[in-house]
Amino acid sequence: MTDGIRAGSQSRLVLATANQHKLIELKRILAAGHVDVDLCGLADFPGAPEVQETGSTFAENALLKARAIADFTALPAVADDSGLCVDALNGMPGVLSARWSGRHGDDAANLRLVLAQVSDVPEERRGAQFVCAAALVLPGGTEHVSEGVVRGMLVLEPRGQNGFGYDPIFLPENSTLTTGEMDPADKDKISHRGKALRALAPVIAALLG
Repeated sequence: MTDGIRAGSQSRLVLATANQHKLIELKRILAAGHVDVDLCGLADFPGAPEVQETGSTFAENALLKARAIADFTALPAVADDSGLCVDALNGMPGVLSARWSGRHGDDAANLRLVLAQVSDVPEERRGAQFVCAAALVLPGGTEHVSEGVVRGMLVLEPRGQNGFGYDPIFLPENSTLTTGEMDPADKDKISHRGKALRALAPVIAALLG
């Protein structure tokens, strides 16, 4: 399944996703942290398993995916899981964010359902946060998890065409723009996934650099 953990002078690292945007983001973060690894995605490993997110926490789901891909590729693997946690909904949708309306990945339906559920909630109680857990798993069993959180509140009218998922209704603290209105580069600076992956970068450097 692999040419070995090292590719030339670089250690190889697999990001457990077929999402090219996530791959580009992690490459950018690792480069900024001067972490010298050969990063690849699941597109480089035909037949990689599609791991079901059956955990009860973001960390559990990230570890499930990273462990499966590290086992399949015999390479160190990074995976993440993230979602929206709404205070008035007792922290939900949480790990169910991508399938809150019943069908996985239906962003528009998920957003409409959350809006319907908070439509009568006063502004001062519409606090929410985006949460991401990122996991690094090495074939030998070493594991590390980092977390990134962005606090904010929900607005009742979607704003902006950037981003995806719940971005058009999430207003970060100290911002007048929803994450759906933000320039992608500005969003990267505060994003929950960016925070989690940046926290993981020095660990990757220490273990693989």
